[in-house]
Amino acid sequence: MAKRPSEVPSAVVRGLNAGTRESANLAEGLAVDFRSLMGTAFPEVDRVQHARVAPEIAFTKRMADAAEVLIESLGPGEAFARCRAHGSDTVRGWAAYVLGRTPRLSLKTRLTRVRPLADDHHFGVREWAWLGIRAHIVADPIGAIDLLEPWVTHRSSSVRRFAIEATRPRGVWSAHIEALKEDPSVAIALLEPCRADAARYVQDSVANWLNDASKSQPDWVREVCARWSRESNSECTDRICRRALRSVR
Repeated sequence: MAKRPSEVPSAVVRGLNAGTRESANLAEGLAVDFRSLMGTAFPEVDRVQHARVAPEIAFTKRMADAAEVLIESLGPGEAFARCRAHGSDTVRGWAAYVLGRTPRLSLKTRLTRVRPLADDHHFGVREWAWLGIRAHIVADPIGAIDLLEPWVTHRSSSVRRFAIEATRPRGVWSAHIEALKEDPSVAIALLEPCRADAARYVQDSVANWLNDASKSQPDWVREVCARWSRESNSECTDRICRRALRSVR
């Protein structure tokens, strides 16, 4: 399997660009030519607009720019609906960014609409789901925590993981949440129900959340892990705590 976009076989790239094939890993996702894919998936979009999603543009900005093009060309409602139902994981990722850039939506509405993407079968779509609306979570982290609290007891590990990953203090490829870097304890209601989660997908996210917090509040993370270790006789909790404390000295 290719480790770099340049190593992805041409036949695979053709399928990705045609929207008939989903990416198998990050290298394949990065190999997608957004201009070709947009032309196939949305032939009515003016090709002049395709320059806004050229490959030399940073990847996350390209995702955002694709969403803007589709909103301007189709309107936010149609753009979101068509992207969300598409067979390409990249196009479904555009749906999350369309949702993030649609004006005058409440955070509750954005989270409600993004949940099918948070629970998508494709790993990449699940990442774009939280990245696409991350700016709104950064703008209102306390409101987001309140809205996401029921998600951490959802039957789907992907939904539980979204609630944790979307609120990480430092995040990946995204803006930091300064309020949670300063006081991570306000998010304990999200973390606590997942402290012994059986899914490694969730365990890794909880551990990474705490590891983020340890960069600014190491004592709080030590205290949380010590308490969890006392109260939860679980290998899952042990694994979370070991990974959470990996940067703490």
